[in-house]
Amino acid sequence: MLIPALDLINGEVVRLQQGDFARQTTFASDPLPIVADYQAAGAQWLHLVDLDGARDPAQRQLQLLQKITAATSMSVQVGGGIRTQADLEQLFACGVQRVVLGSVAVKQPALVQHWFSHYGSDAIVLALDVNIDADGQAWVATHGWQQSSELTLEQMIEQYLPVGLRHVLCTDISRDGMLTGTNVELYQRLKQAYPSLVIQASGGIADLTDLEQLQANQCDAAILGKALLTGRFTLKEALACWPNASSPV
Repeated sequence: MLIPALDLINGEVVRLQQGDFARQTTFASDPLPIVADYQAAGAQWLHLVDLDGARDPAQRQLQLLQKITAATSMSVQVGGGIRTQADLEQLFACGVQRVVLGSVAVKQPALVQHWFSHYGSDAIVLALDVNIDADGQAWVATHGWQQSSELTLEQMIEQYLPVGLRHVLCTDISRDGMLTGTNVELYQRLKQAYPSLVIQASGGIADLTDLEQLQANQCDAAILGKALLTGRFTLKEALACWPNASSPV
């Protein structure tokens, strides 16, 4: 499955390089025409990152998120500063199908494990953003990538397997927004170790060859952000080179 992504600040579509708010590019003042284009191209899911909510949950763009979900037949997953059960309830009330949890899953595992039990594994995506060290070990970062945890990617996954973890969105921070190619080896390793998980690859996808390599290594899904916004390829072209890319996952 291919999942187009939009990052949102103050109602606008933006992209950050490696999560740095100082390196922001604005692509559109209104996300709705882009959402319509992605739906028309055949996408089944849309990934939204509320960067205002990530910086301050009180500034979550709920009205915009509700407007987007009401305007599209695509299913929507949303991330960005989700920290409490009230945050989850607000997003589900806005028509969101899946919430994407990052820092809170690292800092408060017991709480997030409870949410898995309460809402079910298909309602939650575990977002694991990683820094790769010189030995190839993937360390999970938190708080908009500004802090590093002492947990490896595998340790995080192992914490949530017992409560039914199914969806994992994994981003190689060094590649995000850089259009330098995706970390195929990382996702290949994840699929070999955890074949039951649905892995969403994120970060660095620059051309159709990246997508072909991900699929050749049995990656389940890919998040497409900057490459689409900058015209590296169209969503129709991407869907054409990834068989069954629009199938539900």
